[in-house]
Amino acid sequence: MNAQASGKPIEILLVEDNPGDVRLTREALKDGKVLNRLNVVTDGVEAMEYLRRQGQYAAAPRPDVILLDLNLPRKDGREVLAELKVDPELKRIPVVVLTTSDAEKDVLKAYDLHANCYITKPMDLMQFTTVVRAAEDFWLTIVKLPPH
Repeated sequence: MNAQASGKPIEILLVEDNPGDVRLTREALKDGKVLNRLNVVTDGVEAMEYLRRQGQYAAAPRPDVILLDLNLPRKDGREVLAELKVDPELKRIPVVVLTTSDAEKDVLKAYDLHANCYITKPMDLMQFTTVVRAAEDFWLTIVKLPPH
């Protein structure tokens, strides 16, 4: 389902503990081409509660795509990815790993856990915005997302 076709906003779950990166991502997506709603959780435990609609997230919308940092408190992104991709209800949600690590072992591990793509966050503000907008353009305008 393409956002342009449905007229409904694309639901994006950002799993990120760095407030600066949350702000930058929000800004980059706000001016983007696609109507979207960005929901943010700050650790891996919260991410799984959100995705499973537990506790305070009982009414949370199902995300169309997940932007996942690897280095998170309580439960890291690798653990979240591993849980997500074995859950029959959640495994088809595309996961874009968006992290500062460019270590080969992290890239390989993410793909072994069935991440849909791996993006290393640039440190430069303008490059960060460019990367988020490019990901948005690809994942929200070109790719056909799985239905809920």
